[in-house]
Amino acid sequence: MGKIVRRIAHLDMDAFYASVELLRYPELCGSPVVIGGQSDRQPALLENGSRLFTRLRDYAGRGVVTTATYEARVFGIFSGMGLMKAAQLAPDAILLPADFHAYRHYSRLFKSAVAGIAPWIEDHGIDEIYIDLSDLPGDTMTLARRIKQAVYEATGLSCSIGVTPNKLLSKIASDLEKPDGLTILGLPDIPSRIWLLPVKKINGIGPKATAKLAALGITTIAELAAAEPSFLRMHFSPSYARWLQEVSHGIDDRPVITHAEPKSMSRETTFERDLHARQDRSILTEIFTALCTDVAHDLQRKGYLGRTIGIKLRYADFHTVTRDLTLSLPTADPVTIRRAAEECLRRAPLNQKLRLLGVRASALSSGRAAQQSAGMSWQSELPLTAPIEKQQG
Repeated sequence: MGKIVRRIAHLDMDAFYASVELLRYPELCGSPVVIGGQSDRQPALLENGSRLFTRLRDYAGRGVVTTATYEARVFGIFSGMGLMKAAQLAPDAILLPADFHAYRHYSRLFKSAVAGIAPWIEDHGIDEIYIDLSDLPGDTMTLARRIKQAVYEATGLSCSIGVTPNKLLSKIASDLEKPDGLTILGLPDIPSRIWLLPVKKINGIGPKATAKLAALGITTIAELAAAEPSFLRMHFSPSYARWLQEVSHGIDDRPVITHAEPKSMSRETTFERDLHARQDRSILTEIFTALCTDVAHDLQRKGYLGRTIGIKLRYADFHTVTRDLTLSLPTADPVTIRRAAEECLRRAPLNQKLRLLGVRASALSSGRAAQQSAGMSWQSELPLTAPIEKQQG
């Protein structure tokens, strides 16, 4: 018998965060919209029922772009770009704050819709999944169209799907015809559809490797496929050189992993301006408590308890420190997490301004205790002291 050809799909929601916002503000459809910054920049509702939106040119701070509509991307705006830089490229673009509660809601909706058709799903983030279609009846095109339609009916949003024999190629294929794309490729299509692409399109070849390959005269996947294995081994580790050779020929045997236990859950935020532990104590305390509560909510929602609670601080000079504390019993209680994180803060230097604060729960466990924890109140009548009130300097 010949080798069974797998059918692996990669589904990627189209401009996911921005598309969710357009459901809320349909009058912005077709306009350049950038998502990013803090939640205090909500559109103002005018007396006539219309909304007054913030323009990117009015932004001042050091927030970054979370995502942008395709109309904004034509100006060169991309995720991770500073909002001030984006304002130079498209000053008239609309700026909306990120609403991750809404994005997680729509993420659950689209994944549930897909699971109703194809249950073998690997969760790969809030807006993308891998799907194993190999054992499902029906032709690939019909299945993929059913999935796209189910996602649209559940969310009102479009997605792009690539279907190939493996995860590597499907990840590339789902990006070939965005938005609302559907691309089905076989191994014989690699020379005509994959090799002409830049090497950075391969998931796992990052900016440093891309630059190093370019210095060696390799910029396309075709050039990488043509490179001698011995030449690659001269410039990369043996394992990475072998991987480069394999992926350039579309070789990828990784399975679709339908369940993987998380190692930790964390929340962090980068401030619009540097905050000082003493002068900005009330602001930091509010943010700190919200991070602890969000981590607790994540644990409860996913049915986990965390035994080790940690914090991350990044100072104005970009120096980063972490502290952690292991509890006698695992927890998903926001008050307990808040107190443990506060103990960690007491062991960290707080004599200079901060640009980032994060809270993390690790050493996770699951079970009935986690489900019981989910029923606990998020609010506590116990006083929560400010995390920095005993620090001076």
